[in-house]
Amino acid sequence: MKCHFCGEPATVHLTQIVGGKVQKVHLCEKCAKEKGVSDPSVFSLADMLLGVSTEEERILSKNEPTCPQCGFTQSDFKKTGRLGCAYCYEVFAEIVDSMLRDMHKGVIHKGKMPAKFLRHQFYQRRLEDLQESLHRAVTEERYEEAALLRDEIAQLETQLKS
Repeated sequence: MKCHFCGEPATVHLTQIVGGKVQKVHLCEKCAKEKGVSDPSVFSLADMLLGVSTEEERILSKNEPTCPQCGFTQSDFKKTGRLGCAYCYEVFAEIVDSMLRDMHKGVIHKGKMPAKFLRHQFYQRRLEDLQESLHRAVTEERYEEAALLRDEIAQLETQLKS
């Protein structure tokens, strides 16, 4: 097979499936290096077929938002579907938020809580209320009520531990 660009014998063979269509490109070593095929994280078959080199991409990407921490650009994000570092979330917040809104019903998680956790929360709140009531009962010298509250607190604490 011959190189797609120069006609020399091809040693690098690329296959990409996009939308159910198979695209094959055959390259010689020299053209593969020129097109940046050696680094798959930067390489895009579609860009190569359109004739956009990695140097041209860099020139085009100067006008787009870039992360000052890692140098990641908006094109990089769209190409890989990933962000470069934690700071990218702030730089590309608008893009990420709009994508999340499109994929989900919002950007705030409102998932379910496990029943065990909800029971624990309920018991914890009840325990705090009982302890507050016990403190008031002792302060106001209602010792019989305080004794009942103390017993109820002890029972609730054993339930919380199990």
